[in-house]
Amino acid sequence: MRATIGRFAPSPTGPLHAGSLLAAVASYCEARAAGGQWLVRIEDLDPPREVPGASSLILHQLEAFGFEWDGEVRYQSRRQDDYEAALTALQKQGLLFWCRCSRTDLARLPSPAYPGTCREFTLPRPDAAIRLRVSDSIRCFTDALFGSQQESVRNTVGDFVLKRRDGLYAYQLAVVVDDADQGITQVVRGSDLLDNTARQIVLQQMLGVPTPDYMHLPLIVNTDGNKLSKQTFAKALPLTGCTTLLLQTLHHLRQKPPARLQAEQPSTVLAWAVANWQRHRIGTDPIPFSEGC
Repeated sequence: MRATIGRFAPSPTGPLHAGSLLAAVASYCEARAAGGQWLVRIEDLDPPREVPGASSLILHQLEAFGFEWDGEVRYQSRRQDDYEAALTALQKQGLLFWCRCSRTDLARLPSPAYPGTCREFTLPRPDAAIRLRVSDSIRCFTDALFGSQQESVRNTVGDFVLKRRDGLYAYQLAVVVDDADQGITQVVRGSDLLDNTARQIVLQQMLGVPTPDYMHLPLIVNTDGNKLSKQTFAKALPLTGCTTLLLQTLHHLRQKPPARLQAEQPSTVLAWAVANWQRHRIGTDPIPFSEGC
């Protein structure tokens, strides 16, 4: 049986908020309850979207909430050579092509799936994105909460981008390379990323790396039913009052923490959560955001 290694991988596009905390707590409890490691990775792949100082603030927020991670924090911005090596390996297999289709071109298409317009361009050319040549086979996996899933990536998104036209590496490539390199065995994240999973499995299989177990969490939604996020102006987590917010998060995860924990430090609350973790209680229904426990 392989040792459990989980991870929390925020993007520094702003501070953590209640939705981020839900993913952090669930991924932490899943890993620690299995006696495993919990890693932190900063997914700083897109400099134009980064907020200055956000990476440092995220780590301070995690510390304030009592999280203890294993090893050093990994930054994707320092991993460019590894992503390029993965592209080279895929190119040697004849799995890449260079695409100059613009967003306007793609928006005119009747289907969201890329139709293979540039598939014949198998040699590098300037001012082009690099896409992965996808077969029409179906990828199946079982999510720990959402159950059996299957998808034909060819039909849903088609040949997808691994390196953008502006030279930045795509999330799909970086996350697969880093999960494999760090030995990640379980991925716990929001259900808004559920439809990314089949693409990542395709890439894992093409690179010959293991596929981790997946658990996608129901989303916290605001009063309008929209995902709580930076885009919907979710409030940043404060560096004080952390115990109350942790208990709120455990209630959102339907873990039923006792009221006595209100008087404890965040680290004690997390220790209780790990010792009493019950994944099956979470369910799949969206979680209405509530600021009270």
